[in-house]
Amino acid sequence: MAKKAKSTLINMLLSLTLIALVAAAALAFVNKITKDPIALAQQKKKEAAIKAVLPPFETIKEVIIDNDTLTTAFDAEGRVVGMAVGAASEKGFGGRLGLMVGFDTTGAISGYQVLETAETPGLGAKAGTWFQKDGKGCIIGKNAADGLKVKKDGGDVDAISGSTITSRAFCEAINNAYNTFQKGGNQ
Repeated sequence: MAKKAKSTLINMLLSLTLIALVAAAALAFVNKITKDPIALAQQKKKEAAIKAVLPPFETIKEVIIDNDTLTTAFDAEGRVVGMAVGAASEKGFGGRLGLMVGFDTTGAISGYQVLETAETPGLGAKAGTWFQKDGKGCIIGKNAADGLKVKKDGGDVDAISGSTITSRAFCEAINNAYNTFQKGGNQ
């Protein structure tokens, strides 16, 4: 029978240190092998969102404005057909709500896609469809020049039933995107 190690402070510290080192090495290994596939998946999601929120285009140009990405889309003749902005609000019920918002050349909202959300399923998670063209709180075609607000706050956007906090965060993300769009149009 193997002799049991004595339970001393030094033995416990050595055991815990060894366990922590093995766990840290395993986590570092998993992080290393998953980092590139995760980044590739996020890039593909972003590219798909840009295509979904803008009219057909041939080429794009990206610039970073105040930590938001502004993507300008051009047709075959080099004319601007629209701009897409990745923007977010930190004030969602579940935290960060990230969107890709498309604007036509006049500043009207041409579409949006939810890129990041931790909202409640069945409630705040409805933001992906609620504000779309056929949704109850449609914002497509609206111009956010004066800022979008839910009706409860004096605006004209129908909030998601039972999810006013998410709806406010959604409007804030759209407004943030519009501000970036405005700054990009001036460059």
